[in-house]
Amino acid sequence: MSKDPNLPMFSKVALIGLGLIGSSLSHAMRRKGLAGTISGSARSEQTLKRAAELGLADDLTGDAGKAVKDADLVFLNVPVGAMGAVARSIAPQLKKGAIVTDVGSVKAAVIRDVAPHIPDGVHFIPGHPVAGTEQSGPDAGFADLFENRWCILTPLEGADKEAVKKLEAFWKAVGSNVDFMDPEHHDLVLGITSHLPHLIAYNIVTTAADLEEVLGKEIIKYSAGGFRDFTRLAASDPTMWRDVFLNNREAVLELLGRFSEDLSALQRAIRWGDGEKLFDLFSRSRKVRREIIDAGQDTDAPNFGRK
Repeated sequence: MSKDPNLPMFSKVALIGLGLIGSSLSHAMRRKGLAGTISGSARSEQTLKRAAELGLADDLTGDAGKAVKDADLVFLNVPVGAMGAVARSIAPQLKKGAIVTDVGSVKAAVIRDVAPHIPDGVHFIPGHPVAGTEQSGPDAGFADLFENRWCILTPLEGADKEAVKKLEAFWKAVGSNVDFMDPEHHDLVLGITSHLPHLIAYNIVTTAADLEEVLGKEIIKYSAGGFRDFTRLAASDPTMWRDVFLNNREAVLELLGRFSEDLSALQRAIRWGDGEKLFDLFSRSRKVRREIIDAGQDTDAPNFGRK
């Protein structure tokens, strides 16, 4: 018998962590009617209080184990470094047949830390919605965060096909496109598209902050140029990004090595006045920008559409 289309996709969904992703999931599920009830958990009393004011969950608690009891779908929306401890704490309360997934930007380390704690009969399907802003906390979420963005799923070998299909359907229901990768490939791809750009941004902003002591306030005053866009990346949650780099270190270090070699080649071109090489490099970069816009992953509005 087919499922009644008027019923929610999941009777109960538990959100462990109520920051940008957790709160956005709540808004998206509310709008689409995907969950019968939503339970939420956070460590901070301040976060729980604000989540209650925003109506992010029907039940809120500081006890993650209590939040997942009887849940059909559980999201681990915590920093990558905390995933293993959270999985261990909720394991005794997980319902048989439940789907446990995560939203971490690193997959191999999450699988290493979480999978050993998942009981038999519970389906662990790692995931990563490639969507976000530099904002954090329960106020940062909004229902459209996942619209026309990618969610990458990295199911383990032997994963239950029906559970995978159901989680895929959930992400599509909140507006995402869904792709599948093996964990190591995911970590390399995200290393170059997300992790390395954030690391460079943090470093440039720190360098500028050091120089500001010499140059005065001009750096902030004239930051409407490219520097401003680096500061947007560098404003991201420091705990989350610390854990990303520590848990994807092999891919990041490999990419940093290649980046350093390319940077040295660029340095040589500038030193020796090789305008042709610079022009070719900048032209290739401009082409990549056009491909990102054509893929619907950004806008060609003036100033990148940002205010």
